[in-house]
Amino acid sequence: MLRASVDIRVRYKETDKMGVVYHSNYFTWFEIARIALLDDLGCPYADLEKDGFFLPVLSCDATFHQPAFFDDRLTVDVRIEKVPTVRIEALYEIRKKGELITSGSTNHAFVSQKGGVVRPPAKFAEVARSFF
Repeated sequence: MLRASVDIRVRYKETDKMGVVYHSNYFTWFEIARIALLDDLGCPYADLEKDGFFLPVLSCDATFHQPAFFDDRLTVDVRIEKVPTVRIEALYEIRKKGELITSGSTNHAFVSQKGGVVRPPAKFAEVARSFF
């Protein structure tokens, strides 16, 4: 299994008029964790792009169990439970003081610069498989 964690401090601009974190911000935090995971693997997303590989989001979802507010300290955990091939499913949990407040997922595919689905680069595939 692949996994990573990042800590987030909720900024005022991420809240709505009610003082609650606006829902779209959770997807930004998912991305921050996903990018950290690629960094931890030694396959930074910027390098994947330089090599002509992209990972667009095919689908995403989130379930909000409890709200987050300005200045909350959150931990965003991401994990990939299946060996990544041309598609990757990332699962997320966001916690505040250890308590689950949001869960979600994103699905991605490796694509070329021309937009065609391709196998992941050899380095990524080799490193990823070593965790399973």
